[in-house]
Amino acid sequence: MKTHDLPQNAAPIAFTLNGRAAEAAPGETLLQAAQRAGIEVPHLCHKDGLRSPGNCRACVVEIAGERVLAPSCCRSPTPGMVVTTDSPRAAAAQKTVLELLLSDAPDTAALKHDSELAYWAQVAGAKAGRFPFRAAALQDLSHPAMTVNLDACIQCTRCIRACRETQGNDVLGLAFRGGHAQIVFDQNDPLGASTCVACGECVQACPTGAIAPANGAYAHASQKQVDSVCPFCGVGCQLTYHVSDEKIEHVEGIAGPANEGRLCVKGRFGFDYAHSPERLTRPLIRRADAPKDPQSVMRRDWRELFREASWDEALDVAANGFKQVMASTSARGRQGPVAGFGSAKGTNEEAYLFQKLIRTAFDTHNVDHCTRLCHASSVAALMEGLGSAVVTNPLRDVAHADVVLLIGANPAQNHPVGATWIKNAVKQGMKLVLADPRRTELARHSWKHLGFKAGTDVALLNALLHTIVFEGLTGPAYIEAHTLDFALLKQHLVDFSPEAMAPVCGIDAATLREVARAYATAKNAMILWGMGISQHTHGTDNARCLIALSLITGQIGRPGTGLHPLRGQNNVQGASDAGLIPMVLPDYQKVGDVHAREKAEHLWHLPPGTLRSESGLTVVEIIDAAHRREIRAMLIQGENPAMSDPDATHAREALAGLDHLVVQDIFLTETASLADVVLPATAWPEKTGSVTNTDRCVQLGRKAVRAPGEAMADAWITEQLARRLGLAWDYGIAADGTATEDAHGGVGAVFEEMRAMMPSIAGLSWARLQREGAVTYPVTSESDPGHPVVFTDGFPTASGRATLVGANVTPPAEVPDATFPMVLITGRQLEHWHTGSMTRRSGVLDAIEPGPVVSLHTTTAQRLGLPAGALAQVRSRRGAVALPVRLDDAMPLDTAFIPFAYAEAAANLLTNPALDPVGKIAELKYCAVDVRPAKEPAPV
Repeated sequence: MKTHDLPQNAAPIAFTLNGRAAEAAPGETLLQAAQRAGIEVPHLCHKDGLRSPGNCRACVVEIAGERVLAPSCCRSPTPGMVVTTDSPRAAAAQKTVLELLLSDAPDTAALKHDSELAYWAQVAGAKAGRFPFRAAALQDLSHPAMTVNLDACIQCTRCIRACRETQGNDVLGLAFRGGHAQIVFDQNDPLGASTCVACGECVQACPTGAIAPANGAYAHASQKQVDSVCPFCGVGCQLTYHVSDEKIEHVEGIAGPANEGRLCVKGRFGFDYAHSPERLTRPLIRRADAPKDPQSVMRRDWRELFREASWDEALDVAANGFKQVMASTSARGRQGPVAGFGSAKGTNEEAYLFQKLIRTAFDTHNVDHCTRLCHASSVAALMEGLGSAVVTNPLRDVAHADVVLLIGANPAQNHPVGATWIKNAVKQGMKLVLADPRRTELARHSWKHLGFKAGTDVALLNALLHTIVFEGLTGPAYIEAHTLDFALLKQHLVDFSPEAMAPVCGIDAATLREVARAYATAKNAMILWGMGISQHTHGTDNARCLIALSLITGQIGRPGTGLHPLRGQNNVQGASDAGLIPMVLPDYQKVGDVHAREKAEHLWHLPPGTLRSESGLTVVEIIDAAHRREIRAMLIQGENPAMSDPDATHAREALAGLDHLVVQDIFLTETASLADVVLPATAWPEKTGSVTNTDRCVQLGRKAVRAPGEAMADAWITEQLARRLGLAWDYGIAADGTATEDAHGGVGAVFEEMRAMMPSIAGLSWARLQREGAVTYPVTSESDPGHPVVFTDGFPTASGRATLVGANVTPPAEVPDATFPMVLITGRQLEHWHTGSMTRRSGVLDAIEPGPVVSLHTTTAQRLGLPAGALAQVRSRRGAVALPVRLDDAMPLDTAFIPFAYAEAAANLLTNPALDPVGKIAELKYCAVDVRPAKEPAPV
């Protein structure tokens, strides 16, 4: 063992290990030191990343001068210590412990092919049968994702520590005494009836298969393993696909920068959507006898609406339809008659090619994606105030914060692995302030829960700002050096005292002042927010207030501080960076900037002056223009506006009324059912490309399995369409989603062109990404390691300073009245994601949450005469749905919550399309509804 192999910045401790000189770092255990020296020591209760309790005693070693053997997993060396791991005494003890454990779990290799107990028994020469077997325990098969086999349990407690200490879920425990002791879920409930959220951390921690995937995937070795990135939320967890016969059998988390091996129920058990029998496998063209019906977009057999076609025919029909619309001058609006919706569920390269295609083939900036329905107002406020729309600090920086303000977000449901870092930080002393009208899961971990009245965010935040400013809690030096317009903000805040705002937001003045003081005086304070902040007509104002909080206190530019709008889909950040926005080119270069347009024209080999200088239309504006027949054709890649757009009936009518609609997707979604041409694409595990998570970390997703039938990669489809539309593209993208390690062609060539336009990733070559797998931008050169924390010494504005902008209290666009007396809030669930097109085709996820519900407080439900499970009709000015009631006392009174993943009760049939005037985002988080018992299901 050499000193340079030790952990960095550690003074080595010299000791003797198995007769040889060795060194260890302070705090390093004997087991870790032995492992670094290449010495195998049996161990079962120890697992990297978990606290080691030393309870299995399989790792005991002999220490000279000590009477008893010592567990090496929780004993550290001291100077001069003499340690022997394989002495006759230590070896006999290790063997005996393993034989005793074999009596508890005789055949773990049948449950888990790489059983650690079986492995160490073989290494130590331990034999089963020396001790009598314990009576067999019953299986627990009550959960769709996991199975429990307690006859394989050795009570190492790794599952308990993984559940409690890593994930912070507190479900697993050890119950009873002596020989009756066993691992239990909650109060010895069946797993399927417990509070388990199926993160599977216990499955990954278990050394014997006592807790394992329900599909039996651990019983045999996979044929190959492929490291990649999770295809769901913006946290960007790295994982390994275990594949046999071109099928993903199970998934394990690996030590990625965002997750350190952790996963959630979607990332661990939701992979089977890729193998769904509903996958599209051949191009489809609408049948002449199948008119588009916006009232009938539910799942249907594709044969009712389409006929199969070859790729050549389908691409020709798709391209010719666009050409015909472009040739029809009578159909042109001020931005042209064609628009495109790209996807935040694909790769950066796909997003880049898509926006390039729309801009160059159709002479328009009418290109947008789901960020318009998620964080457009956050982006607008950040660009206005800071000159950049990126998150300032990674999510894991909560570990360095003393106070965290979490507002308008529910990470336990929407960013579950991110929530684990928050829970871990709370256990280390961080104060969590949760501001949300609902009492969500993290409320029990919070120092303060501010259950404010829905829609009154600005009132609450202005009260915090007022307190900080007028109690002298600001950072004057920071304000003077790094901000503009503080005097204007101070004048604006005069009338927004906590006493004045308390009746508006519903939080008492004393609590508002206490929270403001804690945030302002903390050494490090951080703000996290979600769509509960952004999806309002005053969403930009909400974000302006949060930015001001950070700036006037100097809580920015250091670890544990800053502003982090949590990105919803896996590549919202990357798709936005790549230019899938109507007012900016890649890297947020404004289309009105002549130099930015000239740079793009040069790189794209376009004649000077080709690109328009005026911004395109946004998502909702495009749908409205289609309804007015100004937009006559659309290309939609991996988005589902028939489900995701507000006032979904209006959106479906607009889509059905298009002269030409081409959809690229992996399933016949509600949107695809209204298309003229449907092009079957590859799922995330079927292609290679880069993706950027909520932390600005660019990561590499790798192809793990073949796509079914004739499904092709989105990037290939885009290139083929471009060629048929007259563009001389020659990237040589592989149809099957593969990518070479060099950048001479294919996806690598696209990445290199993309970074040539994007200063933020200028130093991140395709070769470097292949080599390192994950790099956080900005990264200016090949030697630049990347910068997780930005704005450490200023802002990317003309003055180098950030601008403080005040916000007035304005009500939502639609408030309750006598006809619609309640408030509707919409959002995601833990098990389902976005519009459900992927997760509802996962057998495990759909089994856990198979249908829609409306959540109501018990008191509200009793007043309405709606017991649990009763069918309720929820009606707004735009539509109605019928769905069962779920009682939830975390809900505010007279408020309903509906997840938007269910087509049979689509929440967006109800939501309000009113737009934030700056961010052009719809008020999806608030509208007025009437809730009452349903006599029969409402029309969908």
